[in-house]
Amino acid sequence: MKTSPNKQKEMALEEIGSYIRRVPDFPSKGILFYDITTLIKNAGAFQKSVDMMAEMLAGKEITSFVAPESRGFIFASALSYKLGKELILVRKPGKLPSDTASVSYDLEYGKDVLEIHKDAINGKSRAVIVDDLLATGGTAHSTGRLVEELGGSVAGYLFLVELTGLKGAEALSPHPVWSLLKMPG
Repeated sequence: MKTSPNKQKEMALEEIGSYIRRVPDFPSKGILFYDITTLIKNAGAFQKSVDMMAEMLAGKEITSFVAPESRGFIFASALSYKLGKELILVRKPGKLPSDTASVSYDLEYGKDVLEIHKDAINGKSRAVIVDDLLATGGTAHSTGRLVEELGGSVAGYLFLVELTGLKGAEALSPHPVWSLLKMPG
């Protein structure tokens, strides 16, 4: 008996999800940490996840992938290579060597700052912001603000995992949000 394409996709997503280690009470009590190192360690699962993320972008008009430090680099670089698009890195303060634009944003227990090279984005840029996990959306939203402040447009946000209970996708509205795996959070 042949397996339908939808069933094949569902099975592939279950397999990918099974490679993500869940670590309770990390980095603090009450947090369930989704550890992607066990996924990227498995070449086949990592390749399958990148291929499926690339399929989600089929037909989308994009020029670049913008990745916040540091786990976003992993998926954005693989997608950049696979789809032949620019890769733009967003870093913590003091890590980029040229003129930067920065944005400050709130975390659960304080503030953080992200920086991007000022010449990385221009008015023709249609960027997809890529990260490993969408929780509350603070990092992704701030990255999108940097793109827009430099004259580019955000074509959407792409994540390996979305923690749906934290409603991060709502914080990224009105832009599209694509997530390979949706998990309660």
